[in-house]
Amino acid sequence: MRHIRTRLYKPNTHSNPMIIYRPAEINDLKTLRKIEQQVVLAERPFNAEIKTGAPLYYDIENLIASDDTFMLIGESADEIIATGYAQIIVSKGSLQHRKHAYLGFMYVAESYRGQGLNGKIIEKLNTWCLEQGIRDCYLDVYSANAQAIRAYEKLGFESSMIKMKVKLKPSEETQSA
Repeated sequence: MRHIRTRLYKPNTHSNPMIIYRPAEINDLKTLRKIEQQVVLAERPFNAEIKTGAPLYYDIENLIASDDTFMLIGESADEIIATGYAQIIVSKGSLQHRKHAYLGFMYVAESYRGQGLNGKIIEKLNTWCLEQGIRDCYLDVYSANAQAIRAYEKLGFESSMIKMKVKLKPSEETQSA
């Protein structure tokens, strides 16, 4: 998974151009949980370690309720078609900025993809971040997800760090210990 950072839209061409952007509310929870599982399904090809079944990625209730988080949804005809959140996090002491925002739960319904909705969500999240005094935003994207990387690069993100992992295999000595 690559860690991507940005500093800081194509027009909508779907047959229903009326899209409303609004903060997520607790009564959106049931739909957001279904969308969360669509995110899980989309990411499974990039990560064999994702649990089977319906694992939970996000603490959606807390993200909605937190003063340090802005969870945004895009809605068309009373259907949630896009999501994303920005969460303010204390940065490592070695960095120049004291706080940054982490962007997550980036989702656009399949029939609306390629129309700039993710860019619009990020634009609105970035505006909120600036209003909170945050100038650095990060997000995670799988290194094998070239399409997502290109889309985020078009929005001003650049690769910042690559997160690496290794699957350890116990030796006979460690298994008997």
